[in-house]
Amino acid sequence: MEEKVIAALEGIRPMLQQDGGDVEFVELTEENIVKVRLQGHCAGCPYSQMTVKNGIQKMLQEQYPEIASVESVN
Repeated sequence: MEEKVIAALEGIRPMLQQDGGDVEFVELTEENIVKVRLQGHCAGCPYSQMTVKNGIQKMLQEQYPEIASVESVN
């Protein structure tokens, strides 16, 4: 499952990179929580949590409904 999540994040990265940001996969927990680290402009953006929840989480859960949530870590 981890490999699938990493591959899906690769598809999301270009959208973030257009705005000077990026996303790094950190881990997939036993509870199916995906932990990511936002980088570049995304790391300090006031809308970063919206990006994580309304963007990354929504896209990943559409492909893999078993994902419980996506969380940003520092």
